[in-house]
Amino acid sequence: MLDREFGATLDAHERALSRLAGGLANKGHQCGMLWGATMGVGAEASRRCEDSEEAIGLALAATRQVVASFEDHTHTVNCREITGRNLETFRGMVGLMFDTLRHGMDNSPCFVLAENWTPEAIEAAHEGLDAPAHDHQRARSCASEVVNKMGGATDEAVMVAGFGGGLGLSGHACGALAAAMWMKGLSWSRAHPGKSPGPWTDTGDKNTLAVFSDMTSGEFSCAKICGRRFDSVDAHSQFVADGGCRELIEALARS
Repeated sequence: MLDREFGATLDAHERALSRLAGGLANKGHQCGMLWGATMGVGAEASRRCEDSEEAIGLALAATRQVVASFEDHTHTVNCREITGRNLETFRGMVGLMFDTLRHGMDNSPCFVLAENWTPEAIEAAHEGLDAPAHDHQRARSCASEVVNKMGGATDEAVMVAGFGGGLGLSGHACGALAAAMWMKGLSWSRAHPGKSPGPWTDTGDKNTLAVFSDMTSGEFSCAKICGRRFDSVDAHSQFVADGGCRELIEALARS
């Protein structure tokens, strides 16, 4: 919806987001709507800024607005808390499908949330993107670093910039991991035109998840992995520039 709001269609890039649904491969972290909205914001930031670092800063700053809007609406960012289901299990997936059937597609909790939040997401995205971009001319994002190292295009690195710092610097599940998973999904989507990877499709990101879990001892929270939360785009940019999470970023890119 955000892509359409900004007059864009990014077919393969949008389909690649499917593996982030359910909170990163159904693990229950940040809602897939947020990852998707963030990519839409990043794509528009790339179109508005000639300088990629400036675009990364704009995307990160605007994503903070989008995350705040979502939290105001739902009081949480996490899929598992929104759905009340563990979607990593067959029982949880069936339960969610049963909820949809019981309420009807138009009244399904997730579809209702998408419909109700979309206007607010669009408003938050415009507010964030309309802010001055020149304040972040040396911006860096851990998520963008992953995409760059995986051979992604410059605009694709900007698309996921807002994933950084645990999605809009919020300190939740790792944005670098989400970027690596998205890149695997993008490769799969390009190889399967018109199709989206399903909940149990292995796009290659199962290995990515295994590498990540091994390096972080199973910890997904950006704030805990980094030992801090970032209160500004500049703080996160400096952290990345100083080599913060370098080994993890490189391992994710190699995975």
